[in-house]
Amino acid sequence: MTRAVAFLLVLALVVGGASVAAIAIVGHGDDGSSASAPSPEPGSSEAPSADLAPFYGQQLSWESCRDGDQCATLTVPLDYRHPDGETIDLAVLKVPASGDRIGSLVVNPGGPGAPGTDYAASADAVFREPLRRAYDIVGFDPRGTGGSDPVDCLSDDDLDAYVAEDPDPDTPAEVDDYLGWADAIGAGCVDLSGDLAAHVSTVEAARDMDVLRSALGESALDYFGASYGTKLGATYADLFPDRVGRFVLDGALDPEISARELSLGQAKGFETELREYVGDCVEQGGCFLGDSVDAGIGRIQDFLADVEDQPLDTDSGRQLAIGNAVYGIVLPLYSRDSWTYLTQALKQAFDGDGTTLLAFSDIYAGRGDSGYTDNSLEANYAINCLDDPTSYTPDEIEAELPAFEQAAPTFGPVLAWSLASCSGVQVTATEKAPKVEAKGAAPIVVIGTTRDPATPYDWAVSLAKELDSGVLVSRDGDGHTGYNSGNSCVDDAVESYLVDGTVPQDGLSC
Repeated sequence: MTRAVAFLLVLALVVGGASVAAIAIVGHGDDGSSASAPSPEPGSSEAPSADLAPFYGQQLSWESCRDGDQCATLTVPLDYRHPDGETIDLAVLKVPASGDRIGSLVVNPGGPGAPGTDYAASADAVFREPLRRAYDIVGFDPRGTGGSDPVDCLSDDDLDAYVAEDPDPDTPAEVDDYLGWADAIGAGCVDLSGDLAAHVSTVEAARDMDVLRSALGESALDYFGASYGTKLGATYADLFPDRVGRFVLDGALDPEISARELSLGQAKGFETELREYVGDCVEQGGCFLGDSVDAGIGRIQDFLADVEDQPLDTDSGRQLAIGNAVYGIVLPLYSRDSWTYLTQALKQAFDGDGTTLLAFSDIYAGRGDSGYTDNSLEANYAINCLDDPTSYTPDEIEAELPAFEQAAPTFGPVLAWSLASCSGVQVTATEKAPKVEAKGAAPIVVIGTTRDPATPYDWAVSLAKELDSGVLVSRDGDGHTGYNSGNSCVDDAVESYLVDGTVPQDGLSC
């Protein structure tokens, strides 16, 4: 089966085998300082057009949910060209500020496809106390995801096959199967989701965020976006530059790069992080993978080749197939804190038991013990391929393979074949994505981590340059995203900006 486009661009934190899915404020003074102030009434900001006024004027009805959080539903047009037509209901969750509230901080963990409500609900783990004290942390499930009219493209059984399938087809029969599934998922999104499949673009989700801003009673939007959430935030900033307040874009995706650049960048990023992981093992002495980085990488590659030929049994009764093994290794590479769990999973798998690697693959795919807990994989496909339907033919991919294999011997072929992911897409976006510049917007802080596997550091550098008011903050380290990753320099810069309005020095190196 064809893969979702490249690897997921989502903040994923794995702790003990559990997952946490991976902008101006009212009262800003002229000097950039903040002050506590009551929020204006919903709809206080003028709607972009008269026919959108009913959406901008809506009141959110908050009700208690989960563990003391508050939930509400936001209604938006299915098609912004026809606001009087069908509508979509978006799930919204708020974790109220624990101290002197200065406003709402809308957050997004990326994906695309990850539920923002889960991200907000995990605020205690994701955001440090200064932000939780000052802000209502507000997450929403973007259209087509989570609890917001989720797109449906495949049955659960087919999704299992999707993840398990060999992501690097190397025979004509495997290539035919790969492309056949590309057609099936493209057709499935239309058959099972109807008109919604053509209306889950990043541009439309960004427009939804402005409706949310108004419904929250904010005259401008404060925003923290991680991973793909940086693309969503940058798109919003370009569409509504005068409504940008304090924006932080962490683990930046450059919206201007091509599909090939995205896939090749991720291939290099994950290969670099895999080598860092193996190198750390070797430095500690007695590494189970071998006595050198090259030996350790070879051991992992040999293991993957063995699993491709013979899947491993697991405690669940399901097997660890080659696709599961790849994603089971990829997931812990998102966070250095998870390397110890990757070691446990690989040792277990080398002994013939794929249980833990399958558990990691399931976390990556949004699968629980008895089925899928969200539609993140289907939404990832639907959103990415609507934003950019670019697809390479098998011949074109074969021509690219040498470059991908040289850059990333382990992950390069997988990411090269991801360039065929959108070959079966059957819908086109109704609005072209803007060239991201956000002219006239307030300062937008862009964070890049030097060895970020999912969103390489260079992407943050380029996004900060493309944004008219971009401010680059660099973290020297491993793992995906920079905030709340053990670097006090980054944490202080983010919190000083979001809470106090102090803009970091452009080019700050942490």
